[in-house]
Amino acid sequence: MYTDLQLYIDGEWLNGAGRKGEEVINPASGKSLGTLPHASKADLDRALAAADKGLAVWRATSAYERGKIMRKAADLVRERVEHIARVMVQEQGKPFAEARIEVVTTADIIDWFAEEGRRAYGRIVPGRAKNIRQLVLQEPVGVVAAFTPWNFPTLTPVRKIAGALAAGCSIIVKASEETPGSCVELVKCFADAGLPQGVLNLVFGVPAEVSEHLIGADSVKKISFTGSVPVGKLLAGLAAKGMKRATMELGGHSPVVVFGDADPEKTADTIAAFKYRNAGQVCISPTRFYVQEGVYDRFLKRFTEFANNVKLGDGLDKDTTMGPLANARRLDAMEAIVNDAKSRGGKIVTGGKRRGNQGYFFEPTVITDVPDDSKIMTEEPFGPVAPIVPFKSFDEVVERANSLPFGLASYAFTTNTQTATMIGDALQSGMVGVNSVAISTPETPFGGIKESGYGSEGGIEGLEAYTNRKFISQG
Repeated sequence: MYTDLQLYIDGEWLNGAGRKGEEVINPASGKSLGTLPHASKADLDRALAAADKGLAVWRATSAYERGKIMRKAADLVRERVEHIARVMVQEQGKPFAEARIEVVTTADIIDWFAEEGRRAYGRIVPGRAKNIRQLVLQEPVGVVAAFTPWNFPTLTPVRKIAGALAAGCSIIVKASEETPGSCVELVKCFADAGLPQGVLNLVFGVPAEVSEHLIGADSVKKISFTGSVPVGKLLAGLAAKGMKRATMELGGHSPVVVFGDADPEKTADTIAAFKYRNAGQVCISPTRFYVQEGVYDRFLKRFTEFANNVKLGDGLDKDTTMGPLANARRLDAMEAIVNDAKSRGGKIVTGGKRRGNQGYFFEPTVITDVPDDSKIMTEEPFGPVAPIVPFKSFDEVVERANSLPFGLASYAFTTNTQTATMIGDALQSGMVGVNSVAISTPETPFGGIKESGYGSEGGIEGLEAYTNRKFISQG
């Protein structure tokens, strides 16, 4: 069963009566799940006024009490995990097991920020003269406008919601119009936990119109966006006009470096499973594979075997290990990438084409013999396509791995401690996994460098992103 699609403004659920809207499509079938209402300008203005009112209440609520409400919301997420996961699979396509893990992690993020909000400590700085007391305080930044994509429909919104609420901010979330039901269910958990009216608001609409209206509002003091580099640059420019704080978590093109001393089969199993998670539609998905010549053939063979054993199908089928792409646009993008690779001498080892005529299924794909300036090696694929190429030396692979303007995540595998230290230092990205793909947890910072954005979500950095520092010198 799907869910009722509504806006949530000032503690009230609003349906599509008299509002424009759009159909939400099941990517496994191509059929409509329901109609999503769009917020009018009047709705957005009401949300802004509600957030202003909610901020006054919420920032005056102690961190202790805020944490209690947030933990109750986390408990409700866990109680409703099966339902929320089913909603997610229907609108996003990922396998049920992956959706369930995402929902459980969503609850963990709420819990972590609920506790960390109670530790938003300031400090006392000794004065230079007698009778001078110097205080450094953390205060909520104010009303937050957050914009989230379709690939992780509860995980991405909750990073912003939980961070903002823990800091004492109110927030307006514009979640993805392609996967709205998951965020509707998430917001219900906060509402049912007793969050005061206006503190959390959920809207949908034409993205450019909503973002321009919210970011341009005087009351909005902080922007948080997860999405593509071009859109991120546009929103960052809008935020800069008002000198508004911004966190930008943008796209990447994550290199994987497999050194000759690594176990090629074990490494291939680990990184291939991570590659085809969510059909490769993950901003930190491994997307460029550089394998040292001595283990290249063995790694390629094992990786290809893994790809061939992926069970493609509807995410609600228990045997499915990879679902469809989220929308028809991704099918077109995958076909363009594969065709470009072929035209430049690339070899399709497995996959490389659409599967079936219903839904948006694309086969797990492995490509070799592609030059470094091909589309697959220079543009984020955001899909289940893996280019695997050899390299000779450490310096060579570092230069190739760091050659792009992106810097979100990167990975390396080696059994040599010195090499592990050197490659961790050398790779230019906000997050580096060495012999590990565990680079995203509630308690650690998540963010990129270069054109992959700035600022972090998660960890103490994710809480501080929603606070201002105030210095008080008291004589």
